[in-house]
Amino acid sequence: MTEHRRACIIGAGSSGIAAAKALHDAHIPYDCFEKSDRVGGNWVFGNKNGMSSAYEGLYINTSRDRMQYADYPMPRTYPDFPHHTQIAAYFEDYVDHFDIRRTIRFETAVKKAALDGARWRVTLDDGEERTYDFLLVANGHHWDPLWPDPPPPGIFRGEQIHSHDYKSKDVLKKKRVVVVGMGNSAMDIAVESSEVAEVTILAARRGVHVIPKYLLGRPLDQLFTSALIPWQVRRRMGEAIHRLAVGDMERYGLPKPDHRLGEAHPTISGRILDRLGHGAVKAKPNVVELLGDRVRFADGSIERADVIVWATGYKVTFPFFDPSFLSAKDNDLPLFFRVFHPQHHTLMFVGLLQPLGAIMPLAEAQGKWIAKHLRGEYALPPQAEMDRIIEDDRRRMFARYVRSKRHTMQVDYDDYLYDLAKEIGRGEKRARRS
Repeated sequence: MTEHRRACIIGAGSSGIAAAKALHDAHIPYDCFEKSDRVGGNWVFGNKNGMSSAYEGLYINTSRDRMQYADYPMPRTYPDFPHHTQIAAYFEDYVDHFDIRRTIRFETAVKKAALDGARWRVTLDDGEERTYDFLLVANGHHWDPLWPDPPPPGIFRGEQIHSHDYKSKDVLKKKRVVVVGMGNSAMDIAVESSEVAEVTILAARRGVHVIPKYLLGRPLDQLFTSALIPWQVRRRMGEAIHRLAVGDMERYGLPKPDHRLGEAHPTISGRILDRLGHGAVKAKPNVVELLGDRVRFADGSIERADVIVWATGYKVTFPFFDPSFLSAKDNDLPLFFRVFHPQHHTLMFVGLLQPLGAIMPLAEAQGKWIAKHLRGEYALPPQAEMDRIIEDDRRRMFARYVRSKRHTMQVDYDDYLYDLAKEIGRGEKRARRS
């Protein structure tokens, strides 16, 4: 890569700063634009840009050792599952330790990014225009709320909020609360609600396998992690332990899952089953009708409610792209190893994947891979081979996972890193031959 060629990174969340660090280490010129006034993105509670989904009582549900960057371990004084304030502080320390804070332009949003010939024309929110040879998108995918579509019929006279806007259990105090969803946020909010609300109901369209944070005395995401063990073997081992440690979901009043363990993104909670078992949270099927100050559920039952919290996920959106150029319909955007756009190879995405585990180490690996490519040390495969790999990966993913907008970019943490390392090795050989 010649010195005058420059990259643009959109976003300085956990993925953007990992990419910035990789380009910084590789001496690749870049500009990084962050809409907020600090790094950390989704992990900054009360983030100035309004895009964070963090709430007051948020703790991570992937363990410290599986979330940390390989180049910068988390402090050993951190617990296995740190609080969001500790995670945000870790990201602040990361950019200062590697001296990349000065390369980030804060409180600056990218309003538009478009191809202009072979280069990218980037328009900032103050009207300034810049051109770049490469564009790295790290704007996150947990900030644009996805509401039920279509919404349940009827009118609700109470308060309706999306989990994105939930910040403190104080707003639920002495209320009758319905939390809709069965993902991690839904479980957390239902638990918090049960501590202060008059009534807490957890409603869901389909069942899930709730996984505790610890199994066999260890964080669950540190068990059965080797990519050398076939997935089917790992799943059978996980199912056997889950049956012994947790049992059937119906015993807790939850609906029976319509899929096997590992066929949906995991719902991890160390507390929801306890609250269900004590009757502090009551399980119900999906909401089917709104009746003023009441809610009808799919089993025909009706409950009075003051607040509905819709924990129904997020849309994958890129507000700086013209939708006619690029959009992720139904949250689906095919990419080569979840990074390179198949047609526009100077367009790369960092952290746009949903692993069975944390995104941060994968974004770190992606950043290093991109840096190798920009330095000419890695070459992409021929177009036909790239298209075939993308299609094969998508076929396997869709065959394994429940069909849902939630399962369009799934990867297995260890398998992804293992397969990416092999692909980098192949690409380095291609680069040496060229």
